[in-house]
Amino acid sequence: MVFQDIFDRFASDAPICVMLSATMANVFSEERLNTIFDDNSRRQRQSELLFSTVADIMGSVVCRIRPSVNAAYGAREDISVSIRAVYDKLRRVEPEVSRGLVRDTAAHMAAIVEATKVASRPLLPGFRLKIVDGNHLRRTDRRIGELREMNVAPLPGKALAILDPRLRLVIDVIPCEDGHAQERSLFPELAETIEPKDVYMADRNFCTKNFLLAFFSRHAYFIIRQHGSFNGELKGRRRRVGRIETGMVYEQAMCIVDSVGTERVIRRITVQLDEATRDGETEIHILSNLPKKFTATRIATLYRNRWNIETAFQEMAENLHGEIQTLGYPKAALFGFCMALVSYNILSVVKTAIRAAHGDERADNLSTYYMADEIASTYRGMMIVLRSEFWHEQYSAMTPRRIALALIRIAKTISPTKYRKHKWSPKKKKTKRKVTRRKHVSTKKILDQRNDRNQAA
Repeated sequence: MVFQDIFDRFASDAPICVMLSATMANVFSEERLNTIFDDNSRRQRQSELLFSTVADIMGSVVCRIRPSVNAAYGAREDISVSIRAVYDKLRRVEPEVSRGLVRDTAAHMAAIVEATKVASRPLLPGFRLKIVDGNHLRRTDRRIGELREMNVAPLPGKALAILDPRLRLVIDVIPCEDGHAQERSLFPELAETIEPKDVYMADRNFCTKNFLLAFFSRHAYFIIRQHGSFNGELKGRRRRVGRIETGMVYEQAMCIVDSVGTERVIRRITVQLDEATRDGETEIHILSNLPKKFTATRIATLYRNRWNIETAFQEMAENLHGEIQTLGYPKAALFGFCMALVSYNILSVVKTAIRAAHGDERADNLSTYYMADEIASTYRGMMIVLRSEFWHEQYSAMTPRRIALALIRIAKTISPTKYRKHKWSPKKKKTKRKVTRRKHVSTKKILDQRNDRNQAA
């Protein structure tokens, strides 16, 4: 009864933190995390330090609950190994494990989102839209011995992330330990993720002939901006087909040839922009092999949704600590980034529950910054009173439908205005002040002169 009263108080005053803790207890159960490790690890084996413990430590750092891995380790009383053992475990977490963590937890959270019954309608009925983009991990400190004497910025790796815009979840990631690797070197592995009826949307860096041809063999589709170096043979004349918000739309057929000489006809959709892009471009070309029932104007409008994944990366960078500067080893850095993707998904599930309780308009106006701030400021105190055993007992065994209903029940107590975004407006330009060169003076000399005047008087 006492615990229930305490829980109700936190649910009333810090509902976002409570919803996150409940979702984490359900998604991050020890059994699930350790199973993910066992299923995906190729060389590492479970030891005295379980993968679930390492993931919990990293999660508290990523969510800014603790400032560092060392601080998160020090806050745990149930770890019998040294901090060095924790760092050794982190720097050996295989990319396959990090990827498995994102994929498995995303599948579980997708079931929770579906159970809320407020997932967006398919943007392309009968098809599953996916948005893919690359992310270069920021430079790290030069903590590795070989780097300390070098005046360089170490790059720990990069990753390709795949977002499902209907569910608002990152559903897959392809991590790469080589910070200098080109995104295109990961395309063969990315092509393996393509399933029938998938529609992949991406920017021009993904526009290569071999990657586009992979969609035909897998009975899938693409919406990808044409790269300047991409060569395809245009067929027929360009036709004006309509207008969208940003400009006039044209369509023309294009032919590409595979390695055995088979011709594939695709659509080139051109948007003649009303305003030039930041790079000075007045028109953009979008390539697609979608059926004709999807008009060129619809595809061009849909392509603007590609910024959803850019927004996800931006929100992660601003509100989560996914690129930890002190983790120099590539495997550890990639694991931290994948934990940030999972944390982003958990926040997205929380937003979906709020959407179910308060509607789309209010949910779309929620500020991730204020949500993350509540979590960072409240979580530690809440876990002192309501320990992990409480959350595990309450939520870890819940089915997706039950946890969805529990989250919606808490969300109904939220006042969305408390977490409302503040619209940005351009600041007025300040008039430049005329700067005149000034001579340097010694303050001591000025004080000495003052003392001399006082003595003379």
